Amino acid sequence: MAGRKVLVTGGSGGIGLGIALYFAKKGAQVGIVGRGDERIAAAQDKAQGMGLTLQGYACDVRDANKLNATVERFAAHNGGLDVLCCNAGVFPSVPLNQMTEQQWDDVHAINSKGTFFSVQAAYPLLKQSACGRIVLTSSITGPLTGYPGWAHYASSKAAQLGFMRSAALEFAADQITVNAVLPGNVLTEGLSEMGEEYIADIERTIPLKRLGSVDDIAAAVCFLASEDAGYITGQTIVVDGGLVLPETLA
Repeated sequence: MAGRKVLVTGGSGGIGLGIALYFAKKGAQVGIVGRGDERIAAAQDKAQGMGLTLQGYACDVRDANKLNATVERFAAHNGGLDVLCCNAGVFPSVPLNQMTEQQWDDVHAINSKGTFFSVQAAYPLLKQSACGRIVLTSSITGPLTGYPGWAHYASSKAAQLGFMRSAALEFAADQITVNAVLPGNVLTEGLSEMGEEYIADIERTIPLKRLGSVDDIAAAVCFLASEDAGYITGQTIVVDGGLVLPETLA
């Protein structure tokens, strides 16, 4: 990864920040895209404390024009783009029988349309890379499982995978691969705030008996972004500690 140019959307916190820091540790030139200047600054401060550098770009992935300009700025500053990590996503919980059209649209605008806009913006630059890679952060929720209150989120994450397969076919002629990771339960800031008892209850349902770390997800993303994964495209890697394997709770 040394010298590779990597851009991570939704990179100012959670799994996205974990991915960005993981690539930076490997020697990549890494940019993070986020909506809030304060969150981006906090992420950059965290990286600096680790002896790493993250370039910050404030942008909303729902705005195609601004996203195009942001990707071009990153490429101009770094001399190109090799890896796009589409990680921007939201997951507000609301029961299906209370969900409004606006709430549905808001989630799909970021999770689904944001992925489309990001990939479309990056494509011309990835074509110029000797090793163009696109990695989506999807989820086990939607493609493999369901969860109450997340009908909009689940459908957006399943939509990402349909998009991925078609994009992989269209971009194959340019030697750009398009793949996805499907995280299970990952210990991020939001989950930590739920308390130790809540976390312990979740861990009991996972065969490996622990929550995933952001590095667990980032390692899978990094592999799919590597030269070693050059013959893998249109595929998914589930990173969930075996959560979806058991047939029964026992």
